[in-house]
Amino acid sequence: MNENKIAEVIQSSTASFIAECYELYEIPSFGSLVKTSVDSNEIFGVVALAGTGGIEPGRRPVARGKEEKTADAVYQTSPQLLKLLRSEFTAVVVGYSNNGKIYQYLPPQPAHIHGFVYSCTPEEVKQFAASFGFINLLTNTGQAGNSDEMIATVLREMSRVQDNPHDFLVGAGKALASLLGGDYQRLRNIIGRITL
Repeated sequence: MNENKIAEVIQSSTASFIAECYELYEIPSFGSLVKTSVDSNEIFGVVALAGTGGIEPGRRPVARGKEEKTADAVYQTSPQLLKLLRSEFTAVVVGYSNNGKIYQYLPPQPAHIHGFVYSCTPEEVKQFAASFGFINLLTNTGQAGNSDEMIATVLREMSRVQDNPHDFLVGAGKALASLLGGDYQRLRNIIGRITL
């Protein structure tokens, strides 16, 4: 399991958590499924927002590469930058598991600060995506205009590990239609983005 350990929780609520990556720029892909543990529960989240910046709030990094040929050369001549910058991501909670059973609604407890965050394996993604209950959480997340793009990306990513990606996307489309039937434009925008 350690090979999939990518980050550590640094801020948490019942509906989301923020994790700092152990390696600069090694952020999981937008829309990918990640997990962390609390007691006997595994909490699943979808990467909704990611970024890299300085470790000091309010103090932005400054340009350093005017005399360098490549961006990598900036880090070679200023190795301290690796300690002054950090990559982090926000994961929207889409469910949890307890004793092997997956529940696609918010967990009873938020993720713990300093809890380890792991990338989910293709088999874990496939198992989680066996039901579309998580889509309801994503449609109501309100991630600053990114929620529709996030939903489409999550479904595309999850379809890649399915035995029949087309059938998976058709099922996801039906689940979306039942949730967003009254908002045709939003439904159309998401459906238009989930094609492979």
